[in-house]
Amino acid sequence: MVFGQVVIGPPGSGKTTYCNGMSQFLSLVGRKVAVINLDPANDALPYECSINIEDLIKLSDVMAEHSLGPNGGLVYCMDYLEKNIDWLEEKLKPLIEDHYLLFDFPGQVELFFLHSNARSVINKLIKKLNLRLTAVHLIDAHLCCDPGKYVSALLLSLSTMLHLELPHINVLSKIDLIENYGSLAFNLDFYTDVEDLSYLQRHLDQDPRSAKYRKLTKELCDVIDDFGLVNFTTLDIQDKESVGNLVKLIDKSNGYIFSSIDSSVVEFSKIAAAPLDWDYYRTAEVQEKYMKDDEFVQETSKMQ
Repeated sequence: MVFGQVVIGPPGSGKTTYCNGMSQFLSLVGRKVAVINLDPANDALPYECSINIEDLIKLSDVMAEHSLGPNGGLVYCMDYLEKNIDWLEEKLKPLIEDHYLLFDFPGQVELFFLHSNARSVINKLIKKLNLRLTAVHLIDAHLCCDPGKYVSALLLSLSTMLHLELPHINVLSKIDLIENYGSLAFNLDFYTDVEDLSYLQRHLDQDPRSAKYRKLTKELCDVIDDFGLVNFTTLDIQDKESVGNLVKLIDKSNGYIFSSIDSSVVEFSKIAAAPLDWDYYRTAEVQEKYMKDDEFVQETSKMQ
C-alpha cells in the first residue's frame, strides 16, 4: 500500500515551495520521498524531481503547435496525460515499493472543480497502483484579509472537495506573512473554522463593489454553511512544528498512521482520536506567533 499527497491550489499559493519543504521534512523523519511534477508549466523546480511530465509533454510546445494560451494549453496537457496514463504508471512502479509520493499539480483551478481529466488521472492511479492519497489544497492566507476573496476561496475549496472526492485538507499557506497583508476583521479561528458567515456581510457591504451583489453573496454563503464541509488548517512551510502538525493530520486522513500497526480496534481508536490541544496549535498558537494584538479588531461585542 502506497501513501502520498495530491498538492493543488491556485497560482501563487505555494505548491512548489510546499513540495520542496515537505519532501525535505519527510526525508528528515525517515521517509523515502518521490516528488512527481505534473505541472508542464513549472520549468524551474527547486526540488529533485523523480518524475517530470515535461518528459512526456511540454506546455510551450503545445501552445506553439496548437496556438493555445496557457489555460487551454494546460487543459490539453492534462487530457494528453489522461490518454497516456500508462506512461505515468510505468514511471511510478519502481517507486511504489518504498516511497511516499508527492504529486505537484498545475495551478489552474478549473482542472479540479470543472474538468474531469485531473480527477480521472488520480482515480486511475489509485485503482491500478493501490494508492492512498490525500488532497492538500493550498490557499494563500492573505485572502482572509478581504471578505469577498475569502468567500471565493471557500467556494473554490468546497467545489474542489466535491469534485475530487478524496480525503481532503484545506490549508492556509504563508501564514507567517499574514501580518503583511493587513488586519483581519475577526480572530483567526473565525476563518479556519468557517464560522457563521453572516458576520461577513457588514464588511462586504462597506465595499461598493460588493454591496450590489449582497443577495448573491448571501446565497453563496448559505450554500457553504449548508454543506458544512470546509475548514482550514494553517501552515508556515519554514517552521518544522507547523509542518509536523500538518503531516500528522495528513497521515490520519490517508491512513498512513495505521499502516504499520497490528492491534485491536481500541488501539486504532486511540490513535485516530485527535489530541486535545490540536485546536490550540491550529489557531491560537499561530495567532500568538505571527500576529500582534493591536492588529486585531475584536468583534465579540458587535456579534452579541
